[in-house]
Amino acid sequence: MSLSPVRSPRAVRTEIASLWKLSWPMLVGQLATVGMSVADVAMTGHVSADELAAASLGASVWSIVLVTVMGVMMAINSIVAHEVGAGQFGRIPHTVRQAMWKGLGVGLLACLACILATGLFAHVGIGEAVSERATAFLAIISLGMPAFGCYRALYGYTTSINQTKPIMVIAILGLLFNIGVNWLLVFGNWGFPQLGAVGCAIATAIGMWLMLGAMLVWIKFAPAYRQTYPFTHWEWPHWPEIGSMLRLGLPIGVTYFAEVSAFGAISLLVARFGAVEVSAHQIALNFSSVVFMVPLSFGVATTTRVGQALGEGRARRARFAARVGVWLSVAFGAFSAAGIALFRWDIAGAYTSDPAVQALCAQLLLMTALFQLSDAAQVSASSAIRGYKVTRQPMQIQLFAFWGFALPVGCVLGLAPEWFPWSPAKPMAANGFWIGLVLGLTIAAVLLTWSLERLARSRILENQNQRRDARVCGSTS
Repeated sequence: MSLSPVRSPRAVRTEIASLWKLSWPMLVGQLATVGMSVADVAMTGHVSADELAAASLGASVWSIVLVTVMGVMMAINSIVAHEVGAGQFGRIPHTVRQAMWKGLGVGLLACLACILATGLFAHVGIGEAVSERATAFLAIISLGMPAFGCYRALYGYTTSINQTKPIMVIAILGLLFNIGVNWLLVFGNWGFPQLGAVGCAIATAIGMWLMLGAMLVWIKFAPAYRQTYPFTHWEWPHWPEIGSMLRLGLPIGVTYFAEVSAFGAISLLVARFGAVEVSAHQIALNFSSVVFMVPLSFGVATTTRVGQALGEGRARRARFAARVGVWLSVAFGAFSAAGIALFRWDIAGAYTSDPAVQALCAQLLLMTALFQLSDAAQVSASSAIRGYKVTRQPMQIQLFAFWGFALPVGCVLGLAPEWFPWSPAKPMAANGFWIGLVLGLTIAAVLLTWSLERLARSRILENQNQRRDARVCGSTS
């Protein structure tokens, strides 16, 4: 008797190959996107300390809003994946058009949120000059948010029909454009005005609109989109459908916001311990965010594979795809954990030549290595759950893990408040906060993988009951 397809090593290899085919262009695209912010910081840092501070402060707010928009717009990934699996290709163009309206609305609200957030800069004690530059940076860069919301709608559409190459190509072109315009406007080359941090904001805002334009052109002319081309005619917003997309996407946005804002809050709390603590924390955080792009890309691909299987009515195949996606991410987590632990001093030395910062950074990178497995497991499991069109439960789990556990535990260990009976004898500073993160991510990984298995089993039972009922109805008719 032949092995079940779910247990066959050949089936596992085939699924891994399918996941990798979807993931690697997205990974390159994600790294290129991260490279834009790296380029902004690196280039403004060669102008002046004030320009670097302005760009960093503005980008800290902008990145929280940006990631939240990404989460809200992720609903289209699972919706289109289900439609692809069900063979409802005629339905996809309408879904994409409504997602574009949703992206435009979410982008406009994000633009308004960024502009309102500029009022915070006058109250954080950074000096009037830096506050004014950060305000200008955030106000200008926010103008790209409507384009980004629409771009993420097309991003979800194109990944869900198994087309990821345009994401990679457009992101690389966006990075090159960002670096080139930064060189002109940040430093004032070729007769352009030297605008510093504001030049970065202009480059990024224009780049977002150009990336949207490039994606529209690609979809217009690439043969792979002909069957589902969404822009054959004009269509006004259909509010009930947009509301349904928001109900699915808002919990993902809240989840992303919870994670990014928790890391942002830790950055602010660590600042009181001085430049060494802040620098080491930021280096470890920056490096871990780059490594995180790999399991994140696997997670987006897993959402597509699970959604397509469920659209086909194959609940066992969906569970198989989810399990392979999680284990592939965890395997990478084990590999990255070993690499970070072994080369933590080399990584720290590549970022800074300060011995004190290197020493503390090496300690934090060791903790970064500890949470690689749990971080990979939680992002892949939550992505697989979203493939089932379930978003509220991952939101609740991750809100608890980050804001209900990791941040409070980090505050107790890092700040050692005298009023708390079980505080350490003295503040553990950045180390304490990172211990909280390790524990919080572990809790999130355990709860999310348990929830995924439970959800997958329930869908298989539902599928079996539906088939049994269909057989009974057929035999009695």
